[in-house]
Amino acid sequence: LRCAAGVGGGLVQAGGSLRLSCVVSGFSFDDYAIGWFHQAPGKEREGVSCISSSDGMTDYVDSARGRFTITLDKAKSTVYLQMNSLEPEDTAVYYCAALFIGKCNPDFYSYDMDYWGKGTQVTVSS
Repeated sequence: LRCAAGVGGGLVQAGGSLRLSCVVSGFSFDDYAIGWFHQAPGKEREGVSCISSSDGMTDYVDSARGRFTITLDKAKSTVYLQMNSLEPEDTAVYYCAALFIGKCNPDFYSYDMDYWGKGTQVTVSS
């Protein structure tokens, strides 16, 4: 997977927005669920959101729900994470990942991902 920050770059003030994108190639979206994770300095990597095109399901962890939106554009082979109302606590390296025959549900983040994208830095200043 290849992941990149969206318009606005990786540095934003609190309350601002960023859109991350993950370009996928080499497999079908129907065979994988795609998720976003982040890892703050000195902390363990944790799930943020996921989506599965096979059933159209999405999931968000509590800290992301209501602020973040995950979408899939099959024509562009891209998964997006729209992040609004960003907080300094959102500062982390963000990764996209794919799980074979995966389903997007709260258990998704606990599985061993089959593919990991390159991380992208998100920094939110106060």
